[in-house]
Amino acid sequence: MSPLIELKNLTFTTHARTILNIPEFHIHEGEFLGIMGPNGAGKSTLLKVLAFLENQTNGEILYREQAIPKGNAPLALRRKFSIALQQSLLLDATVFHNIAIGLTLRKVPKSVTKEKVNHWMEVFGITHLAKKNALYLSGGEAQRVNLARAMIVEPEILFLDEPFSALDFPTKIRLMEDFKRIIEEAKTTAVFVSHDLMEIHYLTKQLAIIVNGEVMQTGPTSRVLEHPNAATAPFLNEWKKFFPVAR
Repeated sequence: MSPLIELKNLTFTTHARTILNIPEFHIHEGEFLGIMGPNGAGKSTLLKVLAFLENQTNGEILYREQAIPKGNAPLALRRKFSIALQQSLLLDATVFHNIAIGLTLRKVPKSVTKEKVNHWMEVFGITHLAKKNALYLSGGEAQRVNLARAMIVEPEILFLDEPFSALDFPTKIRLMEDFKRIIEEAKTTAVFVSHDLMEIHYLTKQLAIIVNGEVMQTGPTSRVLEHPNAATAPFLNEWKKFFPVAR
């Protein structure tokens, strides 16, 4: 099966420093891919490059086997993607209007928008918040709105950059449980950046470990955690001291 997105000989350099150096990398349709690595390894930069939020310095990005011109990804392609960040960045408006914004920008009819917003509020358990100003939500509520806003446009790929890291532990667990069910039911391809092994272990099916801007190991999450290679073992073994999975 051909990859949904493929990187070839990709580099990203800024201020004379190479942040990414990736000869080959791919994402297949239906994957829930985790990207993990030490602080400063290039995880978030890789996510931004994949989502066309940053332009690579050299190399190619292919989408469904078609090369995408650097710095010129078509709007129609960008609209196939959604992204949810650690900070929800909600508008000073009601929860309903925050979730609807992607459809509003696409000029979707109001009747269809209302139906879809109501559906995703129900899915994320936030229907009772519809008329509340989004700026006055709790952290967990705000992330539910953030994720609903990302999912409502039915993205071909959902990019997630540590959306659970700022939440307290009980809130994180509840939201992760709901989100795992939602993403599996929707069969959405997802790319999830996290520094937290617990989140990676619980949510993802495939895992890429990035160290110093290079993808050092990829494969099924359980296999990578159980059999780290020489390049990834120092990082993963430190984590396992605190979260004893796959020892």
